[in-house]
Amino acid sequence: MTSTKKQTQVRLDEEVLEAGKAAARSRHLDFNRYVERLIIEDTTGARAAGMAAAQRLIDEHGTFLDGLEQELDAPYDRQPGAAA
Repeated sequence: MTSTKKQTQVRLDEEVLEAGKAAARSRHLDFNRYVERLIIEDTTGARAAGMAAAQRLIDEHGTFLDGLEQELDAPYDRQPGAAA
């Protein structure tokens, strides 16, 4: 079976490459698959659609999410030995 994938070469600053590899690892992807996914998301509009959906969520439920975050952080806001 012949692969339809083509090999290419890109030149990246070392910091950019390391950041990309770390991002790929955090998503449990190899670097090639991560780059491929970024290109697909960018060229199909999937990334823009996801960002728009996230913005709608924030616009519609931001106040609730802010309150929830404060509630969840409350136990950690008190430092040991600090006056209550």
